[in-house]
Amino acid sequence: MEEESMEEEGGGGGCESMMDDQNHNNWGAGGGYGRHLLGPAAPPLGDRLLRGAAAAGPPAGPELPAGPEANGLLRGCEAGGAAGKGAAGTGAGAIAAAININASTSKFLMNVITIEDYKSTYWPKLDSAIDQLLTQSPGDYIPISYEQIYSCVYKCVCQQHSEQMYSDLIKKITNHLERVSKELQASPPDLYIERFNVALGQYMGALQSIVPLFIYMNKFYIETKLNRDLKDDLIKLFTEHVAEKHIYNLMPLLLEAQSTPFQITPSTMANIVKGLYTLRPEWVQMAPALFSKFIPNILPPAVESELQEYAAQDQKLQRELMQNGFTRGDQSRKRAGEELTYNGSSACASSRGYR
Repeated sequence: MEEESMEEEGGGGGCESMMDDQNHNNWGAGGGYGRHLLGPAAPPLGDRLLRGAAAAGPPAGPELPAGPEANGLLRGCEAGGAAGKGAAGTGAGAIAAAININASTSKFLMNVITIEDYKSTYWPKLDSAIDQLLTQSPGDYIPISYEQIYSCVYKCVCQQHSEQMYSDLIKKITNHLERVSKELQASPPDLYIERFNVALGQYMGALQSIVPLFIYMNKFYIETKLNRDLKDDLIKLFTEHVAEKHIYNLMPLLLEAQSTPFQITPSTMANIVKGLYTLRPEWVQMAPALFSKFIPNILPPAVESELQEYAAQDQKLQRELMQNGFTRGDQSRKRAGEELTYNGSSACASSRGYR
């Protein structure tokens, strides 16, 4: 059917039409009449492709006569057309592969986070979240997305911004701690201990959220390249910028509060003493007796020769408690005059077991 249509199209002077088309092609390829007179023009690009395809392999069947197309181009034979299709298919595949590579490259470049992107988009989010974490009170609700902050840190680490992010984090927290230190210096003595306790507890609570959020930076930069740990670095910042500047003012107030029962709450005293021991264990030497009340194994083991001294200390504590309104409950089943002696000797052994 296709052959019949080809014959109908080519009927009535088919050779003449082919010659006219060939002259037309030569004229077009020559670029004009003058070019045609100067010499033979280069074959059209379509012919060169067909010749290259034909040279690449033998024809699949007998060559058919070509008929003119409506647009003046020659219709190639089936064998040449098949070869041309194969060559064109190979070229199209190469072009498609190149397009895919370019698309992948463009997609990758679109996801690159430049240093300008980090400073203008990613770090401001982290900065705002850190501000809220450092200033929150215990039990407060913070309207931030931990998933979003975690994702920002992860992307910045993958894009090689760990060093800049670590530097910004240290600078941010350092500035905060310097403000905290100045506020403590302006505190009156009667509020000094309480405010130090609030600052210490608030900062340690913030670290419980900040350190997990920056876990990727800690794992792939701080631990790997700096051989340190993020939590240790942040605790060291509080030690250097707050605790070291106030320890010599704080310790005399703590010793005075210890000598006056319930001048400050026992929980506040315990939090501060344990916190100071966490920051720098060497500070135990400044007040061993004070630290031994809250930290086990600070003092040397009890010896038998000092039992009377321990009993005297416990009796003194009991008298102070009774003077401040604390009762010991129903003592009717005990003999009169033995309360202090009996309880003092028994309490000293139990209390020394925790030292």
